[in-house]
Amino acid sequence: MIVLLALIVSGILTILLLIFLPEILLVIGAAPTLNLAIEYGQIVFGGLIFLIFSSVASGILRAEGDVKRVMYAMAATSILNMALDPIFIYYFNLGIAGAAWATVLSSALATIIIVYWILVKRDTYVSFSLKDFQASFKVVKDILMVGLPASAESFVMSVLGIILNVILVLTGGTDAVAVYTAGWRVVMFAMIPAIGIGTAAVTVGGAAYGAKNYHNLSITLSYSAKLAMIIAIVTGIVTYVFADYIAVIFSYSAQSAVLSPTIADFLQVMCLFYLVVPWGIMASSIFQAMGKGVTSLMLTVIREVVFICLFAYIFALVFNFGPNGVWWGLVVGGLLGCVFAYFWAWKYIDTLKKNYIPDSI
Repeated sequence: MIVLLALIVSGILTILLLIFLPEILLVIGAAPTLNLAIEYGQIVFGGLIFLIFSSVASGILRAEGDVKRVMYAMAATSILNMALDPIFIYYFNLGIAGAAWATVLSSALATIIIVYWILVKRDTYVSFSLKDFQASFKVVKDILMVGLPASAESFVMSVLGIILNVILVLTGGTDAVAVYTAGWRVVMFAMIPAIGIGTAAVTVGGAAYGAKNYHNLSITLSYSAKLAMIIAIVTGIVTYVFADYIAVIFSYSAQSAVLSPTIADFLQVMCLFYLVVPWGIMASSIFQAMGKGVTSLMLTVIREVVFICLFAYIFALVFNFGPNGVWWGLVVGGLLGCVFAYFWAWKYIDTLKKNYIPDSI
């Protein structure tokens, strides 16, 4: 069902995005580079089926614990993308369209590799056969109950970015936005281990929840959070010590060199943000593992829109801290939101353990 659903969703989204692409880009503030954005978007969204299907197929392999081959496929995709970018952009002189074609072709490679493993080599636990296919509205409903809220979480993150950009423009102009954009790339890179552990927690937690082994579910929550926390501490220390050098990477040109000290300051504040993120990610992952996608979405909204946006506004505009207020708004809002989410997940699992009555033999 998930494969069929992926094909249907990708087809619908491709049509809608291609039709309304200019309007969507204008809403998110891409007017200065509208033509370039349309040129890039038309190609990428035209190949949306590869982006969605590779993600779905990767999820199938992760669900059965085969994470190594997913890593191989994604690594091959990333390496090919990096190799094709300069070739299409400069050698074939395709410009922004070349970057889009590199992305689509790389995603197509990941799709082909995983489809080969599943449909041709057939060495996976899950097998696909038309004779075994049975349409089930309940299965579709279960998938959408987790998938739609997870997609909405990404939308909420985009809304957060727009709101923070507005506050930054009001308090520090375009330079502040540039600092945030450059520094946030480092933050996202630092969050990769926590996101990866969270992905694993979905699989392990889902198995524990399905088996009604709520003790293991509790262990999954606490262990994954602690493991991600340890990695975050190491990453935070490295980022804090080498912040000046990391900032230079994003301010190497003469025009952007003046931003280097501010980017370094941003990174040093964000080291504290690294420490709070694991608790929120693991809480959301555990709720997704239990099929509580709506709850995970609610936690994301509370953290991103309520806490972070509220404190960013208060610190930046009310207390007049300027862009630094936004940085500290991320830290304080993220801390409150993530701790709240983790406590909610812990309390929910504790309730499950207390109310569980083993099946009689």
